[in-house]
Amino acid sequence: MSDSVGLLVALLALLLGLAAGKAWERYKLSAGRWIDRRRARESPRYLLGLNLLVSNQLDLAIKELDTAAGFDADALEIQLILGNLYREKGQVTRAIQLHQQLLQRSKLTRKEQAYVLLCLGLDFKRGGFVDRALETLTEVLRIDGANQQALSNLQKLHEEQQQWQEACVIRQRLAALAEPAERPRHQAILAFLETRLGLQAMQRDDPAEAVSRYEAAIALDHRAVPAYLNLGDLQRGEGRMDEAVATWEKVVDVAPDRAYLILDRVEGASRGQEDAARFPALCRRLIDANPQDWRARLALGRHLADRGEPSAALDLLFESLVHNPHALAVHQVMWQALAALRFDEPRVRRYMELTRGAVFYLDPHVCMRCRYRSTELLWQCPQCHEWNTFVEERITPAEED
Repeated sequence: MSDSVGLLVALLALLLGLAAGKAWERYKLSAGRWIDRRRARESPRYLLGLNLLVSNQLDLAIKELDTAAGFDADALEIQLILGNLYREKGQVTRAIQLHQQLLQRSKLTRKEQAYVLLCLGLDFKRGGFVDRALETLTEVLRIDGANQQALSNLQKLHEEQQQWQEACVIRQRLAALAEPAERPRHQAILAFLETRLGLQAMQRDDPAEAVSRYEAAIALDHRAVPAYLNLGDLQRGEGRMDEAVATWEKVVDVAPDRAYLILDRVEGASRGQEDAARFPALCRRLIDANPQDWRARLALGRHLADRGEPSAALDLLFESLVHNPHALAVHQVMWQALAALRFDEPRVRRYMELTRGAVFYLDPHVCMRCRYRSTELLWQCPQCHEWNTFVEERITPAEED
């Protein structure tokens, strides 16, 4: 009987302990009154603030979340959201102060401390305090070495400072943490970084190191177009024209959508070797592979116009206009060829029909991530700093009612 009573008492004590723990987790004593910790997260103000945040109404979201935080000034989650919103609104000083205050709390777990430090590092980064951002993000990694967000932002900071070797080391750490399906993307970024290291080697007049870097980039990602371009440029600079052209032509196989980047290079090299057939053959190869390739037609048309064959050039340029009537470069070569033919009336009439309603522009490219626009293809976006996000933007003609 006594054993049963003892067991019952122990069970009741356990249940009371659990109940007390749950109550302690939910409630706290502040200024002589008990506060429900959940009220801040369950309040209509908090939920409304989150809805406003999702709809990108940042000012109203800040107002509602600040009110919700009044239910419990120690609510870490709400304070972190507010700090990040201040940073997004450009109120960097206020964000820094809030996150520094949060770091003074004595009962932060290591995970919470790492996240607050991460937010503070992003504040410093946004404010342009590069050294403090580097120091803070490094401290995050000391606490949590697998923090991928800290690693990614640390890499971006090194890239902005053109510290390509340090950026490469950080990206290798990210690749080691990635799932197998994500590793090709990390290898592609490492290939871009190796290419940058190759360019730095060329600036130091160290071609052997540059070749090693370009080859390493290609080994990491066989579609690393800048590595082929720069390696071919190096070979051309050393007078090895055949090797240079062979290197550039590999782009046609590995990244045909970027093959237009080699056209001027191959034409110049072929002219130097007096090989009249090589460049037209390359253009024809690209056109056969992609019937909508307006750039290859333009390049071949310009080539023929410069060689005194304006009639053959116009046939290609008309085809190029069909696929992209908005590119200013096509029209410039078109007028050159028409002038050489003394503005042959039927050809001028056809030109006018093809270009009716066209808007001219300089081959715009747009970043798929942040919509930054550039008149040339960039391998890294200067605004969001992501790699290989630029695509050619086409203007769609307005449909008539």
